Amino acid sequence: MSKVSIRFLGAAGTVTGSRFLLSCGQTKVMVDAGLFQGLKELRLKNWTPLPIDPAELSAVILTHAHLDHCGYIPKLVKDGFRGKIHLSKYTGKLAEVVLRDSARIQTEDAKYAAKKGFSKHNPPQALYEEKDAAQAVEQFAVHPFRERIKVAEETYVTFYPAGHILGAAFVVVEFFGKKLLFTGDMGREHHPLLAPPEDIPQQRYDAVITESTYGDREHVQPSTNFEQAITQTIQRGGSVLIPAFAVDRTEVILVEIRELMEAGRIPRVPVYADSPMALKALRFYREAIDEGSAEIRPEIVAEWRGKDPFNPGTLVELETVEQSKTINNPKSPCIIISASGMATGGRVVHHLRDMLPNQLHTVILVGFQAMGTRGRRLADGEQEVKMHGVFVPVKAQIEQMGSFSVHADADELVDWLKTISEEPGQVLVVHGEAGAADVFSNRIRTQLGWKSHAPEDGEAVEL
Repeated sequence: MSKVSIRFLGAAGTVTGSRFLLSCGQTKVMVDAGLFQGLKELRLKNWTPLPIDPAELSAVILTHAHLDHCGYIPKLVKDGFRGKIHLSKYTGKLAEVVLRDSARIQTEDAKYAAKKGFSKHNPPQALYEEKDAAQAVEQFAVHPFRERIKVAEETYVTFYPAGHILGAAFVVVEFFGKKLLFTGDMGREHHPLLAPPEDIPQQRYDAVITESTYGDREHVQPSTNFEQAITQTIQRGGSVLIPAFAVDRTEVILVEIRELMEAGRIPRVPVYADSPMALKALRFYREAIDEGSAEIRPEIVAEWRGKDPFNPGTLVELETVEQSKTINNPKSPCIIISASGMATGGRVVHHLRDMLPNQLHTVILVGFQAMGTRGRRLADGEQEVKMHGVFVPVKAQIEQMGSFSVHADADELVDWLKTISEEPGQVLVVHGEAGAADVFSNRIRTQLGWKSHAPEDGEAVEL
C-alpha cells in the first residue's frame, strides 16, 4: 500500500506561506495555499514552481481567509488546478474579497513599477490576475461546521470554529486511514466579537499540525496605553495612523475606539476606515451579527443585532482612491485605519509616506509584524523606510501594541491542546518564525510529554 506523507511547502521555519501537501499514491490534497510575505527571499518563493503539477491536486482545504493561508490559490488555478476549494461559509465570503483584492493590487503594483521603473522584472509582472482570482472563487465549495465531508479518495474533512477571524476553522482531516488535526490559526478566549475556539473533538490523532506564531512568548499588556497614545497625539495636533489587517483587525480596533469614545476616554475625532477590503469585511461581520451566527459571541448578538458596533458616530468609510487621497496628509486630528497590517502594500503606504516625516503624528502597530516588512522595520526603530523607490525619514512616534493580536499565544495554545482526549502520534509545529516553532516544539515535549518536531521547509514526514 502507498505511504501517507505530509510535505511542508510553506510556513516551515517562517510564519507565512502556509502550504501543506498530503500525498498517498495518486491522491494529493493541499491544506491551505498561502502567499509568502515579508523578507524578499521569502516573497521570491511565491515565484518558485511547486514540486508537483497543480493539475494533479485532488482538492484544496482552506482554514481561513488571511492572505498567508489563501493568497496562493489563484496561482494554483492559473497553473491548472481545477478541483474544489473546501471552506466554511464566511471564509468563502472573505476569501473572495481577499483574493480579488490581492490580484488587483499585484496588477496595479506591476503597472506602477513599470511606470516608475523601480522593478527588477522587465516588464514587471503580477503573480496572477483578477481573472485567476475569479476562477478560483468559482471553485469554492462551502461547508457548514461540524459536518464530515468527502473531498477526495479516502479523504474527509470536518471544519470546527477556531475563533481567529470570521469563518476561521481548525480542521480534522481523515486521509487514507490517518487522522490529522490542522489548527490553522487559533483564536483567543477573549476576542471582543467572536466566540472562542471549540475544544478538540475527542478521538486519537496520528498527527497534530499546530501553528506557533507566538510560540515563544505570551501576550502582554503594552507599556504605552492605546488610549493614552491616541489622546496625546490628538492633543498635540497630530493624527493617528493604524496599519491594520483588513479582515478582523480593523473590526477589533473599531470596537475598541467606539468604546473609548463612548466612555469619554479619547477625544471624539473623525475615524477613517480606508481600505475597500476592510469595508467589505465590515459588512460581513455586521451580517454575521444580524443573523445571530454561532461564530459571534451571544452577548454581542443580543446587544448589537440591527445596530452597528463599529461606528462611534464619527466613522467615515472611504471607498475610492480619490477619497483616500484627501487624508494622505491630514491637517486636523483624526484616526486613520488602513491596510495592509504590516505596511507591505495598499493605501496605508501612501499615508505612511506623508505622515512618517511629521513628528506630530503617531503610527500604532497593532498586529504581528513579520520579518522584512515595513511594519517590522518601524517596530525595530529604523530611522528611514523605503516606499515607492525612495527612502522616507521616520519622525512620527511609533507604538506597538501586541494586546490586539487575535492569535493564541504559547500558554493559550498549550491550554487548548490539553483538551485533546489522548496523546497524539506526533505534533508538527509550523507557522512560526525561526526559533519560535522550535521553542514551542520543545515546550510540547517537556510540558506535555508528546513527540514533537518543527519541520524544515520542503521536509516530508511519513505518517
